[in-house]
Amino acid sequence: MGFSRLVLVSPRVADVKNDPEAIAMASGADDVLASAHVVPTLADALSGAHWSLALTARAREYGPPQLAPRGAAMQAREHAVHGDIALVFGNERTGLSNEDVERCSALAHIPANPAYSSLNLSQAIQVLSYELRMAYLVDSDGSESVAGGAGTLAPSDEIERMYVHLENALIALDFLDPGNPKKLMSRLRRLFARSGLEREEVNIVRGIAKHILLNAKGRDGHER
Repeated sequence: MGFSRLVLVSPRVADVKNDPEAIAMASGADDVLASAHVVPTLADALSGAHWSLALTARAREYGPPQLAPRGAAMQAREHAVHGDIALVFGNERTGLSNEDVERCSALAHIPANPAYSSLNLSQAIQVLSYELRMAYLVDSDGSESVAGGAGTLAPSDEIERMYVHLENALIALDFLDPGNPKKLMSRLRRLFARSGLEREEVNIVRGIAKHILLNAKGRDGHER
């Protein structure tokens, strides 16, 4: 389907590139396996990606915006204009954790038969890969559809630092109780993910958070 860059997060087999079972499962795509990047965390895998799509076996109440595979593929094609995009898949047994899902820009959920809704990993990847392939073929005449305006979308690692900064600011305002956070940060992540944050917008949010923290520090010092 045209994919060539594979990133593996903390694989079960340390030397997975030379593992006989992995090589056999590659089914002729040995070059993709041999050139795979191995990283310890999903944060490392997403570093530099401007947009990421997680595949989930079930619909979720919270988290990033949820899309059908065809709509997700169209968005992926559009976001690829701005820079690298990433497709994120969990392992066969446990899938992706909530924390992993929230790191992503959007979710794709395959609406399979409810009586047997869970596809195995290779089947799910094939479905999404096919939709992406078709989305790119639609634009084979050279036309271009651009999402999110002309600005430069912020990469994943910059957005994650923004969330940490914003969370600290909300705690300083007593708007967020770290002992009982409920779903506030999840909802904010979903809100920002829908907009497709540009670098300038990330800097604005971080500037607001910085001033909140400075004012909170000054207030606390004055009270003492």
